[in-house]
Amino acid sequence: MTGSERSVTRTSIADEARLAVGNLIDFAGGLVAPSLRLGVTGLSRSGKTVFITALVHNLVHGGRLPVFDAMAEGRLSRAHLDPQPDDDVPRFDYEAHVEALTGKDRHWPESTRRVSELRVTIEYESATFWGSRIGPGKLHLDIVDYPGEWLLDLPLLNQSYADWSARTIAQSRVAPRSRLAADWHAHLQTLDPDGPEDETAARMAAELLTTYLRACRDERFSLSALPPGRFLMPGDLEGSPAFTFAPLDMGPGARAGRHTLAAMMERRYEAYKSVVVKPFFRDHFARLDRQIVLVDALQALNAGPSAIADLETALSEILACFRPGRASWLSRILTRRIDRIVFAATKADHLHHRSHDRLEAILSRLVQTAAVRAAFAGAEVDVVALASVRATREATVRRGRESLDCIVGTPEKGQRVDGETFDGKEEIAIFPGDLPADPESVFEHPESIFEVPESVSEDEAEAYRFVRFRPPALQRTAEGLSLSLPHIRLDRTLQFLIGDRLE
Repeated sequence: MTGSERSVTRTSIADEARLAVGNLIDFAGGLVAPSLRLGVTGLSRSGKTVFITALVHNLVHGGRLPVFDAMAEGRLSRAHLDPQPDDDVPRFDYEAHVEALTGKDRHWPESTRRVSELRVTIEYESATFWGSRIGPGKLHLDIVDYPGEWLLDLPLLNQSYADWSARTIAQSRVAPRSRLAADWHAHLQTLDPDGPEDETAARMAAELLTTYLRACRDERFSLSALPPGRFLMPGDLEGSPAFTFAPLDMGPGARAGRHTLAAMMERRYEAYKSVVVKPFFRDHFARLDRQIVLVDALQALNAGPSAIADLETALSEILACFRPGRASWLSRILTRRIDRIVFAATKADHLHHRSHDRLEAILSRLVQTAAVRAAFAGAEVDVVALASVRATREATVRRGRESLDCIVGTPEKGQRVDGETFDGKEEIAIFPGDLPADPESVFEHPESIFEVPESVSEDEAEAYRFVRFRPPALQRTAEGLSLSLPHIRLDRTLQFLIGDRLE
């Protein structure tokens, strides 16, 4: 059994006992008013904040959700925000994010940088005979937002410092990482694992490692497997010894001598796991009932073969951290299981609808190993091409004798394409190209993924592929009422994640 197939969340008996106590408290509270904890995660720029904002906005404002049964059947009485159950977790700033998306200067809200939480209470009528006789139902939906980079740290719980060092250094010596790691590699060659402890050398190594990780995340490369994840967003612990370590070239399984540089690095690596990784797993991750993983697959496809391979690795490691299984009242108390998981390829509005099924097929191929494992454990899995907020519309444009399917949107102010700078007001038509019908071709021939019409040059298609669009202006009814945020398949996603709890 490989590391990606077995559990990577090694915890102590004390940790499991604390988890059981927390689960019991959650279960007892749910006897009065049932609750469902939904985890929302994804790697950087995958759209976590926008997803949560759009989901809540459509629930609270009665959005257009025809595939969400409770709303489509008229059984959803109302949805509203309530105080969250965990007083020690920051609140998801829903109101500020809605203002960013819908205000006068419409823009995308800031990305997730910490754990936050929001409770939406849904009041509904049951669809079952006995449920309708009991009376109106109520469900507390507790949405837990957390950076996907933090998930990449969970496998560290099962890795020694020497093994992590060997793996991280080996990865960094493969293109395109090798070029991005040049400065760190140069410093690494000056470090002697058996030499004396050296605080200055350790700090420099940690800073150069962090610079390398940030360069890997740049959209030109869009690499995903980048632990330690908290080095990219350290928060209040920035500068502490637990964040002042880096790999040393000492080989897998090597032992650090006493009072050596390797011993100091190893001690801080273990502190990082104890102070940062374990509390996140225990207090947040292990208490989830359902999970959605947002994936910016288009960014990886645009960036090329290395980004695609790296995304596949990162998703496998992230999903191996989950505790999937069939939910029961006993599991809610003893070992909480995630019984439904959605993998969502975001920014589907950057493609014509003809390619949406193909985008889903590519994502299914990327997560197939982990998805099979989750299904085998008893969890239900879905894959969807999603746009939490639809920033474009579709149109047909004639070029010569050819009719081209395109998308139309407003680029953000300052976006440049072929020497033209956009003002944030002018719409443009884009020919996004078609994804291949066979998802395997993406992995067999990743150098040429998008198929473009004959009248559109590869350079033209490539230039427009990285354009960022502004959020759309809200439409209004004939009576002047603002409609909810437009989307693609948000209703299908909602139905899978919570529809069964509203029957």
